[in-house]
Amino acid sequence: MALFGKKKNQPEPEEKNPAKEIKTKVLECLNEKLNGNLYDECVIMPRGFTIDVQIGKQDEKDGVKLVQVIFIVKNDDFDEALIEPVDAQGRTDDDAVKMAVEMFYGAVWHPINQSLNKTNGIHLSINYLGQHYDFDMYAQSVVRTSTSNGQPVMLINYIKSEIPKYIGSKKYYWVRIYLAKFKDRKVVEVRVNGSVCAELSRFYQAYVDSWNNEQFMMEKQYAIFVQREDDKAPEAYKKEHVVSCAKQCIEMMENCNSRDEYMELVTKLEEITGDKNLASEIRIFIPEIFAKLTLGYREGDSLFLIDGEGTIEFKKTQLRSYFYLQQVVLEYFTKKPEQARVMKIVSNSVAFRELKKAHEQGHEPKDLFVPGTSYKIATDDYKVW
Repeated sequence: MALFGKKKNQPEPEEKNPAKEIKTKVLECLNEKLNGNLYDECVIMPRGFTIDVQIGKQDEKDGVKLVQVIFIVKNDDFDEALIEPVDAQGRTDDDAVKMAVEMFYGAVWHPINQSLNKTNGIHLSINYLGQHYDFDMYAQSVVRTSTSNGQPVMLINYIKSEIPKYIGSKKYYWVRIYLAKFKDRKVVEVRVNGSVCAELSRFYQAYVDSWNNEQFMMEKQYAIFVQREDDKAPEAYKKEHVVSCAKQCIEMMENCNSRDEYMELVTKLEEITGDKNLASEIRIFIPEIFAKLTLGYREGDSLFLIDGEGTIEFKKTQLRSYFYLQQVVLEYFTKKPEQARVMKIVSNSVAFRELKKAHEQGHEPKDLFVPGTSYKIATDDYKVW
């Protein structure tokens, strides 16, 4: 007789999922901190903000819990999600979770909350290519891991005269400044809406070089920029539409074998975009982005628009389609396409042709620096969105 036999239909105990457990702790701690609402594994905040959480690498060293928490902030007025990775630690999981939430709150949510309440905003006037936009900037908190390098400074102040050159016509922009140093290794990174802007990092080199080398140091700051007017971009320039058209363009370029087929591509692209100017941006920039990613040369933050009066310089972040297209190209490369297909697209790049000449003269692409991408739109009504 099996006195202690297993009961029929008794469910098997669920296996522990450490990442899921940590995520639950983070969401609960974050919701308590922000006084939001937990729904469908997200924290819901006023005015359409949602905060999702992903758990990255987890480890334990010398009795200290290490965890990477990735916070993902979304809003209908954001063209792309604000993604903030945080490396936290503590003697227990709860301690590490609390640290992650506090770092996210100080770096990201504090300036967003200021923007919602219009607290301590600084007016920013944006003028480029005959266009004018008014923004308010919100930036207060600097998050750091060490106090040994003196009082914290407003990191955004190092580039406040440069920032207007990087802001365009979108409703929201954010600048993320991340500085870190340990012994001979250092990271100096500035991003605008998630995209690395290499030229802005030079403003922080001397500051980071002045830090002590004997311990790990990190400082970061977010600045949130909100346009006073609504986003007035045409429907054709909405992200979903640009992405869809870009994917179709890549497919057509992969199968383009002659000049006549390329001209057919031009006509077809104008039809599917519904906007001749957007069609031109897509077919011009996709090959240039392909070239940059495959050849590995260093490139600056600028675009150079060639018109009847000469060349006008502005920044890639001011052209909303550029990083939509870059996102599509990066996604394309994750599928590991055949090299022959890639080269069909790259061969349409002006940079590729110029670098090919340089290579024939004995220069390696990785050793070359290109200030930016030059382009020309052959219409009289072209406007940068």
